[in-house]
Amino acid sequence: MLDLFTIFSKGGIVLWCFQSTSQIFTPSVNALIRSVILQERTSSNSFDHNALTLKYKLDNEFELVFVVAYQKILQLSYVDKFLNDIHLEFRDKYKNDLQSGRYFQDFEFISAYHAVLHEAEIWGKEQSKIPKQMRTFEESLKSKKTVASMIERKGEEKENKKSGKAKKKAGGSMVNGEVKVPEKIKIEEVVPVIAPVITTNGELDEETLRQNRLRLAQKFGKSPQSKADKKKSPKPSKEGKKPRVWDLAGNSKDFATLDYTKDKPEDGAMFPEVQPDTTMVGQMVGGIQDMEVESDSDADYSDSGDEESAKNTTAAQRQAASQSKGRSMFSLFKGLVGSKNLTREDMQPALDKLKDHLITKNVAADIAYRLCDSVATKLEGKVLGTFETIASTVKNTLTDALVQILSPRRRVDILRDALEARKKKKPYVMTFCGVNGVGKSTNLAKICFWLIENKLRVLIAACDTFRAGAVEQLRTHTRHLNALHPPEKHGGQQMVQLYEKGYGKDAAGIAMEAISFARDQKIDIVLVDTAGRMQDNEPLMRALAKLIKVNQPDLVLFVGEALVGNEAVDQLVKFNQSLADHSSSESPHLIDGIVLTKFDTIDDKVGAAISMTYITGQPIVFVGTGQTYTDLKSLNAKAVVHALMK
Repeated sequence: MLDLFTIFSKGGIVLWCFQSTSQIFTPSVNALIRSVILQERTSSNSFDHNALTLKYKLDNEFELVFVVAYQKILQLSYVDKFLNDIHLEFRDKYKNDLQSGRYFQDFEFISAYHAVLHEAEIWGKEQSKIPKQMRTFEESLKSKKTVASMIERKGEEKENKKSGKAKKKAGGSMVNGEVKVPEKIKIEEVVPVIAPVITTNGELDEETLRQNRLRLAQKFGKSPQSKADKKKSPKPSKEGKKPRVWDLAGNSKDFATLDYTKDKPEDGAMFPEVQPDTTMVGQMVGGIQDMEVESDSDADYSDSGDEESAKNTTAAQRQAASQSKGRSMFSLFKGLVGSKNLTREDMQPALDKLKDHLITKNVAADIAYRLCDSVATKLEGKVLGTFETIASTVKNTLTDALVQILSPRRRVDILRDALEARKKKKPYVMTFCGVNGVGKSTNLAKICFWLIENKLRVLIAACDTFRAGAVEQLRTHTRHLNALHPPEKHGGQQMVQLYEKGYGKDAAGIAMEAISFARDQKIDIVLVDTAGRMQDNEPLMRALAKLIKVNQPDLVLFVGEALVGNEAVDQLVKFNQSLADHSSSESPHLIDGIVLTKFDTIDDKVGAAISMTYITGQPIVFVGTGQTYTDLKSLNAKAVVHALMK
């Protein structure tokens, strides 16, 4: 049933391997190493790639990885037991060789492998025959109820409400399920009984009718004449809805001066000339600078340690020095090296504290749990040195894991890719998407300023045809950017142009026309601005997927706020899922990178960067740090982790 079983070291040396088929498993194992082991995502021991399921187990003492691969459609219940048993079998058989580091010898393990696999398969068959046991009382939800919740009887509340209604109707009280009527209330008042006197011909006489009417009127406390004597008050005449008059609202004569949609050269009297801030020009030539995160200490994050660990280290050194008297040199060095293997119980207090710390720094709760589980999996079974404390070991391992997560797996070099696209005589297309109000248009203008600083012509496609003022906002940015880089300095060519078709149009069609226009005009880069949309809005998500599928942009950037916590996970997961579901393609174009905005408003609560990168596995390409065109930085992984862990 198992297609592949292999044992390799974390350094890349394959110790032993067995294949039952001729299938090539190299891409799947490499994907496991790149996406899980190197990216510190070992909280789950299962990984799916193409049609295969790969399960793995880490041996942190000898730095080994045990991997099993089988077809995804199979449900094998014995794989986890097999991994545990084969791990123990291999360790016990070759413990001396592993300790000495002799990895290049031939391990005779084929007979032991088949024996352990056979036992695991028999165990799996026996488990499938055993009927499912009922839960014990301690495992049930009822045993976990508190005393207060058990005393509360919700059914009685409904019965009390029903009985209260019966009391109101009957005017009495309930006694043993029966309505008890007070003595002062006559039966006739509770249920009016009218005994008619029927004549011989079956009709009531006039006296009986008069008495019945009088009795009925007394029941309701009204006299027959009271209704007739009452005069109806005249109904007030309906007035039409009056329009609200606002102060300083103006009138139709002010339309000409309030119309700011005009943007023509002859409108100079309405629009004063833009006074460009020339101090910004020339500051963003070349690559984006790394951002700086303020911290209390100037020491490097890897060298920082708490005072308690230093005290413990000093005490351990003194104790080791006092016990070393009368020993040989060999015994001295043996005492300095610890032999304790870490367990989850040992690490749990430190992991709980780090978990709470990450959540307070704005890391999504689910991501914080996964990170700590991954650290526990990575450290379980590792030998702890004498001078190393558990807290410092766990903290340093988590710090290294966070740096690894934030470090991009691939480099996004927009300037290089744009120059390559120019050689192929086609524009480089970037699409910006995200939820409402995160700053897509503002950060698009910052990126546009950085591009024209590097002498690249840009076309902005106004595909936000829904939000009022979206086109005017981009038009204002275009005018300001052209004022900073006037055409006179660039051979009479405008560095920034705006392609817009107004409101209410199809965004995918406008983007297609803009890309075609940029190709004809030999413009280097097209920046596509899309409308903000919530991740649960299916029609708008379908329209975004259509725009990306039809135009095939080179880079899809998700714009997200640094202020969000758990919401970042929901947004990214649903955006990626919607792009995959609505593209109707086998290889849909998902999010390629992240633009993190409003980073200057969060101080050291930088957890959103961890959450977004962990979920997508894509790099944070740009970070918005202010309100001017030059407030655009690139992510510094070590600085962010330093701020996160302090």
